[in-house]
Amino acid sequence: MYPTTEQDQQKQRNKAILFLVLSALLLSLNGLFIKLIEWNPQAIAGTRSAVAAMTMLLVMRRRLRFNFSAPQLVGALAYALTVISFVMAVKMTTAANAILLQYTAPVYTAVLGIWFLKEKVTGLDWGIIALVMGGMALFFLDELSPGAFWGNILSVFSGIVFSIFILCMRRQKDGSPAETVILGNILTALLCLPYYGQGSPGTIGWAALVFLGVFQLGLSFLLYSSAIKHVTALDAVLIQIIEPLLNPIWVLLVIGEVPGPWAILGGAVVLAAVTGRSIYRNKMEVRKELPEQSPQAAPPTVR
Repeated sequence: MYPTTEQDQQKQRNKAILFLVLSALLLSLNGLFIKLIEWNPQAIAGTRSAVAAMTMLLVMRRRLRFNFSAPQLVGALAYALTVISFVMAVKMTTAANAILLQYTAPVYTAVLGIWFLKEKVTGLDWGIIALVMGGMALFFLDELSPGAFWGNILSVFSGIVFSIFILCMRRQKDGSPAETVILGNILTALLCLPYYGQGSPGTIGWAALVFLGVFQLGLSFLLYSSAIKHVTALDAVLIQIIEPLLNPIWVLLVIGEVPGPWAILGGAVVLAAVTGRSIYRNKMEVRKELPEQSPQAAPPTVR
């Protein structure tokens, strides 16, 4: 007896959810591995992206279509700035601060979307924005060294440029996002060229960089792009929460790095506000009988 179409769709959805979970788990390891590598942060970002670009080019070489449009080029630049600033932030502040402050990106996306995508921002959106900004402020109430303070600032900047990347990806929603990410990785590697000669990460560091490039950036994005077409936007939103939740936990368990009490409270506020907004918007779109895969679903996190 052959499986019905509905059975096939359910199997496909279950496989896609597994891919999303694996993608989120791989992404959640970035903070830990970046902390463990003893090297210049720009060199780490550039080498990781170089390996990721080679991985994606090898896997997708026959399916790539570069058009070098404005959204593709701006998106690539925003991607490069995102990953460079994030790696620098992880080296300067706690992994929890870096990931949770970057997780505010959907708020900036909502504001910038008014101009860039002509999207309407509701009263609820403005309320969520105010709540997230309040949560962000809590991160700066902990006692911070000068380096940690600027690490927090870099984390916020990383969230802003990541939101620009998201907007550029939405502009290309009818195409493939892979080209933008590959260009972004290549650009990251080129921008970080001046820093490669500053010391060496050692054998363990090189192994960690290969892991980050092949699995944490390359494979995670390939898993995500394969899965996202077969799940709802709500599935994508809920599963993506795994990454900002687990990222600081791995660092805590292995390195013993503990975020400050205000950062923990601020992180809880940010996670609840951003996730709640995404769930609410998805439910409203389903009620309007829009397609299951909403354009509000963000691309995979790129850090």
